[in-house]
Amino acid sequence: MALESKNNTRQQHQIANPMKELVNPPTNRNDTVLPLPLEVRCPSWAVDAACSGNPGPMEYQCVDLQTGARVFHFGPVMGTNNIGEFLAIVHALALMEKQGIKDKVIYSDSYNAILWVNKKRCKTTFVRNAETEELHQVIARAEHWLQTHKVTTPIIKWETKQWGEIPADFGRK
Repeated sequence: MALESKNNTRQQHQIANPMKELVNPPTNRNDTVLPLPLEVRCPSWAVDAACSGNPGPMEYQCVDLQTGARVFHFGPVMGTNNIGEFLAIVHALALMEKQGIKDKVIYSDSYNAILWVNKKRCKTTFVRNAETEELHQVIARAEHWLQTHKVTTPIIKWETKQWGEIPADFGRK
């Protein structure tokens, strides 16, 4: 009876707090080493940016959701979080094309960055001066890449409220 009661309590806790119990990958999931929800597609990459202040030192990275390995990292440079999220997606798209990767999707937790990529324009009001000129040139290259390449890789919104932090998160909150 005590075991049955304990199991019921655990099941109720898992229903109320699904991510708190997700310590190891589900046993019915053999496509990843990460503890990912079943809704997350694999193979895939996840991108994220971090910025200390707005603007401030900004960096971004990409993580392979099959292996947990970092695919790339850029920064820090003076910028904004939205710019970093945008550049991370474009960087991932360009690298996938360069490496001939066609079987992955990209996850981003930034609605704005996904919208900017779909519109092929980084809609930022970030000041342009000597300190930020290099980043503005990177933005221009990213926009040019989007305008001259057909994007076929799905870019999917990471649902942080349902799934927890995106695996590419820098963990500084």
